Amino acid sequence: MGVIHIVTARSVFDESTPIYIQIMDMVKQRICAGQLSMGEKLPSVRDMAIELRVNPNTVQRAYQELEREEMVFTQRGMGTFVSKDKDKIDAVREKLASRLAQQFVDGMFSLGFAKEQIKHYVETYLENGHTTGPDGKKGDNT
Repeated sequence: MGVIHIVTARSVFDESTPIYIQIMDMVKQRICAGQLSMGEKLPSVRDMAIELRVNPNTVQRAYQELEREEMVFTQRGMGTFVSKDKDKIDAVREKLASRLAQQFVDGMFSLGFAKEQIKHYVETYLENGHTTGPDGKKGDNT
């Protein structure tokens, strides 16, 4: 099994959040979306740092925090791997979904939309066929 490359075209980081946290979030999202499989090897600290154009210490900190959160595990001399704990991954996925929903709703409220208007926008979006996820698969329409 080859090493998957984490990075897309994202080389710009949000200055309001520490870079190591943004790296953690990126890895968590890829794990939760199934783009990184349970037990799959992550790029080495050095390779990830080169791809992201950041200091290796920043990537090391992100990996250490991910390990502390039990999203990854390290095997000495072998590398860092995605957790094999499906329940842990599912729990993080739920947390990420909740955070995205909160950010969306808060943003809509800040634009002056009422609760019913927000529901309308979401329903209209889904009804117009926007149910394909990032993997190209149709979402559950229930």
